Parts: sequence; structure tokens; C-alpha cells
Amino acid sequence: MKIPLSLISLMSLCLLQACNSSNHPTQASSLGKSSDFAAMEALIDQSGPISIRRVDAADWSVPLAGLLNLDAPQARQAQLKDKDESIQIFTDVIGHPHYGHYLIDTGVSAQFLQDPSQFGMNWMLRKGMQMEKMRLKTSTASVLASLPQGLSGVFLTHLHLDHISGLPDIAKSVPIYVGINETTERYWLNMIVRPATDQLLADRPPLQEWNFASPQSSGTTRAVIDVFGDASLFAIAVPGHTKGSTAYLVRSTQGPVLIVGDTSHTKWGWEHGVEPGDYTRDHASNLESLQALKELVARHPSISVRLGHQH
Repeated sequence: MKIPLSLISLMSLCLLQACNSSNHPTQASSLGKSSDFAAMEALIDQSGPISIRRVDAADWSVPLAGLLNLDAPQARQAQLKDKDESIQIFTDVIGHPHYGHYLIDTGVSAQFLQDPSQFGMNWMLRKGMQMEKMRLKTSTASVLASLPQGLSGVFLTHLHLDHISGLPDIAKSVPIYVGINETTERYWLNMIVRPATDQLLADRPPLQEWNFASPQSSGTTRAVIDVFGDASLFAIAVPGHTKGSTAYLVRSTQGPVLIVGDTSHTKWGWEHGVEPGDYTRDHASNLESLQALKELVARHPSISVRLGHQH
């Protein structure tokens, strides 16, 4: 296949000067107020007002080397080898009695799977993502049809394509919230991914960045946002997988639920404290974020953990 000259020029430019992950505009979110782990943990074991349900949007399989750092001592000891690993794509639907319904990540649109090229998914990207192995189970349109009051917003764990592939089904006026600096991370691979990311975000309002008081989280000190201001939902900065990766702690009617995003893709990775592999940007920061979340759950065993791509 002949590669267009314009694409060659773009690739050359990005190789010389690494591309950011998106050119879509951002602005500081007016939703949410700064909080901290202590305030969150004081209430974490009490049931809250939010309903939550996890939707299996699609089945998929991708290389284990992307999902797990196979060079980690635990993985080496277990003699794990690269292979195709079965995973899922999720969206979590939360309902607040006063503020409405939100999605945490977007699931998958049937439109996106039927004709990915119309959303900027070129042949290289489709092949790299193994999109032919993605099988739709519940479309984002179906999820939205179950919400008679409509959708108030989308909270993203991060901007990777498998977490925003439900956007074609979501009205362009719906606000989208992301971690701070999520769009500014520079990496050569963005030269392939960014056109699709920007096309999925096209004609939407600026992304709403969580206004973390301390964007540089480290150790057990995590930047935290009280999303609705009533201690029912917290956004937690967990940089590493991407610069702006965000976890969400939901005080639900059934108890606390922690949505870790791709801080940990897999059950094995969570249980053994091993961060993702090739798909993660900063292994040291990702591992630090993973350990902080595992320590949080160890202090509060009532927390139900929801991983990025496995039950």
C-alpha cells in the first residue's frame, strides 16, 4: 500500500518532535473541589447515594506483553510468556440522585466497529489494535437508551482509543472530564494515534481538566478531587499509564467501588502488583500509582475493585 506523502511528512515531523496525544482544547473544570486521601478515607466505608453498574461493552484479545510488564520479577518467577490475552472493554454507569447520570469511560459504539475508518482509524492503527478481534456485546447507544433522563457527562480514566470508542454515540454537547495534562504528553506513537483521537473529539466543547491542587502525585500522597462536592465520588490522580490517568472512588448504595482504569489492566497484574507492559508510558510512575491503590484497598477491604480490562 502506498503511503501518502502528507502522512510521511507528518511521521517525519513527529519523529523529530514527539507529538502530544491530542490537539483538542482543554480548560479547567468548574466541577469538583480539591480534597485529599484523609477526607476520602474518613467516609470510604460508608454507603453513599450513587448507583453504579458495569457494562461489558466488548470482548477483545491483545498481546499479554502490552497488558503486563513481563520483565517484572513476579512475572519472570511465574514464567509468563507473551500470548494473546482475552480482555473486555467496559463502561461504568453511575447515577447521582441530584446530578444525573454519567459514564466512566465510554464503552464501544457499533458505528466505530462497523466503519472505523470514518473516525480516523487508518489501516496501521486498526492492525496495531487488533480491531478484528473486538466483538461488540453492548453498544454505548444501548446503554444511553436505558437512561431516560439523558447523560450529564463522561468521566474518562484516560484518552486511549479503547476508552473513548463509544463517543460516536454520545451527543457532542455532553461534557467530557479528563486528568490534568492528559492531552499534552509527548510520544512518537501519537503520530499514529492522535488523528483518530482528535476526530473522535471533533466539534465537542473543550475537555474539562480536573483541577487537582497537586498534579504531581507520589507515594501515598495522591491529588484528589471531590467531584460533586458531597463526598460521594472522588477522582484520584494516578499518573503513569498516561500522564493524566485518573481513578475513581464511588461511594455507592452497595458500598465503595474503586475504578482503577488502566493503572491495572488485568486480574493477575492487580493481584501480583505488576503494572502494565508495552501499553504503559511511565512504568515507575504506573507501579507507584498501582501500589498506592492497592494500599488503599488493603486499608479498606470493603472496596470493590474494578480493573481496566478484566473482571
